[in-house]
Amino acid sequence: MQSDFRQAELQRQVNDDLARQGLIGSLQAKLSTVKAEELATRWKLEKQRSEIAVDARRAQIAVQTTKVEQLRTLAQLRNSQVAALKVRAGMSGVLQQLPLEVGQRVAPGTNLARVADPKTLKAEVKIAETQAKDILLGQSALIDTHNGTAAGRVRRIDPAVVGGTVTVEVGLVGTLPKGARPDLSVDGTIELERVADVLYIGRPAFGGESSSVSLFKLTEDGTEAVRVPVRLGKGSVSTIEVLSGLTVGERAILSDMSAQDRFDRIRLQ
Repeated sequence: MQSDFRQAELQRQVNDDLARQGLIGSLQAKLSTVKAEELATRWKLEKQRSEIAVDARRAQIAVQTTKVEQLRTLAQLRNSQVAALKVRAGMSGVLQQLPLEVGQRVAPGTNLARVADPKTLKAEVKIAETQAKDILLGQSALIDTHNGTAAGRVRRIDPAVVGGTVTVEVGLVGTLPKGARPDLSVDGTIELERVADVLYIGRPAFGGESSSVSLFKLTEDGTEAVRVPVRLGKGSVSTIEVLSGLTVGERAILSDMSAQDRFDRIRLQ
């Protein structure tokens, strides 16, 4: 259409020149002009139609491209689901349990297997809730595997109380004793604080840390006991610090003596 318009435009120019020279009639020159204008209009319309067609095809391509991307994403999802059917442990270690059978159907979240790394074991120590208040992160601990001991440090304290105890996680450091393996029953001791040169006795039936109590102290011959005020300091599970009231070698009654509260001296038989 552009080529036809240009030919018609050239013919109009030629006819205009010939008409001015009187070689052709004015009517023929006007017909050339009308034909050139008509082809110019048709050329513009075809040009607009071509641009509209290009825009329409671009929109169609964009829609198809979006559809292709959706299908590609869906294919990646399906491939990832297929790959997820091959379960791999997230760590290197020893397979401990494999409770499932081949072909068995399982629900999402089911424990398929248990893998443990014997080189990175930890210990879980159950601490009475009344004593857990003194435990802090980073405190030293000693874990007894009944075949040796391993040093460790407190690295997590469970915020919840279960069965009257708090679970304390101890990270083990250094070389583990022989026979150390997952799910092994162990005993643990957490060192809350170390105090040197301390006078201490067993924990009495009544009286906690940093308190004053009245205890019956035995006489030298052990036949009588005299009530004395005793000031207590820091305590452990089974012993407590004596700040005043008793000296080294003296013996005291630690059991419940509330029945003798109105007496300051009793005779032992």
